[in-house]
Amino acid sequence: MGKILIPTSFNIDLEFDTAPFHTRMFAWIIDFVLQVFYIVLAFEVYGSVIKSTDGNVSGYDQWAMQLIILLPVFCYHFFCEWWWNGQSIGKKITGIRVVNDNGGKASVSQYMIRWLLRASDLSIPIVIIAIVFGLAGFLKAMGVTSLLFIIDLVLVAANKQSKRLGDLAAGTLVIKAHPKGDLADTVFMEIQDDYVPAFPQVMRLSDRDVNTIKEVLDNGRKTGQEQVAVNVSARIKQALAIESPITSFDFLETLLKDYNYLSAKG
Repeated sequence: MGKILIPTSFNIDLEFDTAPFHTRMFAWIIDFVLQVFYIVLAFEVYGSVIKSTDGNVSGYDQWAMQLIILLPVFCYHFFCEWWWNGQSIGKKITGIRVVNDNGGKASVSQYMIRWLLRASDLSIPIVIIAIVFGLAGFLKAMGVTSLLFIIDLVLVAANKQSKRLGDLAAGTLVIKAHPKGDLADTVFMEIQDDYVPAFPQVMRLSDRDVNTIKEVLDNGRKTGQEQVAVNVSARIKQALAIESPITSFDFLETLLKDYNYLSAKG
């Protein structure tokens, strides 16, 4: 298992443990079993429905129903990782997840790129379709997916960050879900592009000052004691010549947002 140090703009290196190959494989097996179980169950129900119609369903309608049944299998990883912060059910069980190259939450487009280049999972529905419907022609597509699968195996084994083809294209990593360093331990916040800073004077503070603000804010919210935050807010307002009526917690949080936004843009 390799370790990755990702530098941030806040003079803090985040240490991540890359997900070991055997853990990723175990997560894939869990997801595979769940997908197969779903397909078997879904087609049992489908078969019962078709029998109950006494053959009055057209071939086109049957094909459409089969496609709808298989759609969750095709889209399984994309929607799981998008909805569950980079984790499928298998990844949740094995304690790994997908993040972007900066250690933060991956975007929807990154999850989609990973999904589109997920050769191993594309093979699952192809094989199942060929077996269930006796369509041997589908197996011809296995040539391409098998080649991509081999490339993925080589890349994961040879790449220091254990990236497969989809990760390289999307700019993502698969890491242990609870790394030694985490963005939640830093002043990092995800800020929208249209955010408007309220206190640009915050850039006159040092990284140490901003980290202190983060610490005071977190501790104050955990304990419910606001007095320390009030004192720190008063000192900062005096030092930066800021006048604001908002509460101390909101003031400190706004400072962190402004710092994140201006640091990224600068």
